[in-house]
Amino acid sequence: VQLQASGGGLVQAGGDVKLSCTASGASGGTVSNKIVAWFRQAPGKEREFVASINWRGGDTRSADSVKGRFTISRDYAKNTVYLQMNSLKPEDTATYYCAAAPTMATMTMRGSWGQGTLVTVSS
Repeated sequence: VQLQASGGGLVQAGGDVKLSCTASGASGGTVSNKIVAWFRQAPGKEREFVASINWRGGDTRSADSVKGRFTISRDYAKNTVYLQMNSLKPEDTATYYCAAAPTMATMTMRGSWGQGTLVTVSS
């Protein structure tokens, strides 16, 4: 499966951005048996987990740093996972990546990763 992330850009602190992650490829690019997650990496920092969704069951998880501000969701018809980011802070500035894998434990080594989309939050 190939993942295409989009929606990043420049936004002022307190603003909102919605990222999209669309799956395509063999077998219709299905992610129906996978967990789809968003990660981010700020300049000079380690990549960190942001949020995830179990495509089939809809269960979601999110990092403490984004709880109450970011929401992950999915659209079956569009084979797309969204990350709605509200009340953005300068520290949310990073390149955001979406990835899909059978489990979170296998995400890094066996997951399919998108190319990343840059979100810059100005103060």
